[in-house]
Amino acid sequence: MRKTIFNFLNKIISPSKRIKIIKPKSRQFPYNIEVISENLTVPWALDISDEEKIYFTERSGSIRVIENGLLNPKPLITFKFPFVSENEGGLMGLALDPKFSQTHYIYLMHSYRENNILYNKVVRLIEKNNMATIDKILLDKIPGSQFHNGGRIKIGPDKKLYITTGDAENPSLSQDISTLAGKILRIELNGDIPMDNPFTNSPVYSLGHRNPQGLAWNSRNILYSSEHGQSAHDEINIIIPGGNYGWPLVQGDETSTEITIQKPLVHSKEITWAPSGIAFINVGPWKDNLLVATLRGQQLLSISLNNEGTAIQNIEALLKGEYGRLRDVVQGKDGSIYITTSNRDGRGNPSISDDRIIRLVLK
Repeated sequence: MRKTIFNFLNKIISPSKRIKIIKPKSRQFPYNIEVISENLTVPWALDISDEEKIYFTERSGSIRVIENGLLNPKPLITFKFPFVSENEGGLMGLALDPKFSQTHYIYLMHSYRENNILYNKVVRLIEKNNMATIDKILLDKIPGSQFHNGGRIKIGPDKKLYITTGDAENPSLSQDISTLAGKILRIELNGDIPMDNPFTNSPVYSLGHRNPQGLAWNSRNILYSSEHGQSAHDEINIIIPGGNYGWPLVQGDETSTEITIQKPLVHSKEITWAPSGIAFINVGPWKDNLLVATLRGQQLLSISLNNEGTAIQNIEALLKGEYGRLRDVVQGKDGSIYITTSNRDGRGNPSISDDRIIRLVLK
């Protein structure tokens, strides 16, 4: 059936838009690999609606949609000044409302400049007739910089919005509870502060982060985050309410006599992963594993955990060097896994078809 569908699509779609089937280099790779879109501009975040449409951000400022395997050539919205896309800033995290087909809400994080100062903000958009407009600003004046903006947003099992923020190249901000930099934040979907947040009247959920760029929950609702270290020592953390993850006082396995810190679930030691998006897999051969898209590492890490999800059993490197820098990884409802490349972000070596969205389909 799948082969018949692909043959039909290849007849009606121009060559540049055909779904490309790629043969995995390893015969034992448990998924078929497809390229579902290419020639993109740094696709940063991806989410799938309850109607199976794929929405994703391009860091340059556009939200794009793939429906029935076809990329709509017209963006939902393209941001203009004071929006800016410079170095690691721009259009970043995206999350669709759990009842998107009813509310048409899209949650988004982006960079902008005001009085020559860089900030980040979280906004709610509303989509209508394949167009999106800003409906509400949820969080504003998050410290921004050319680097270390964090940028990932996800809606948790508790229907709260979680946001990762970097230290904006000012490490001391990560330990300052009064600022939004170097934190994981948690707000209601309307922007209100949840009553059960660990700090009164504050969106801060955890602190002491350098540049966290991934969020995912396992089947027990444990929250994991990926984080870039200063020099290697990239981390995967279990996030607890009010937890302090040490930056800039410690990293990796270091300890401190000044504060109580949460040690990472695992860190990369002297190797650089540059971990970005992460996903917890609940079906298929990688069931109960945490997948981590890595940028400089140019691989997909498959991390197997114990039954409680609190200890590492094994880490396997997948697709190493095959697609370059990997930015995000998301699991679809049918068990397919979607990966975005980030080879046009100024640090990669793009091929003629980069950037791409890749789909791994269960065999």
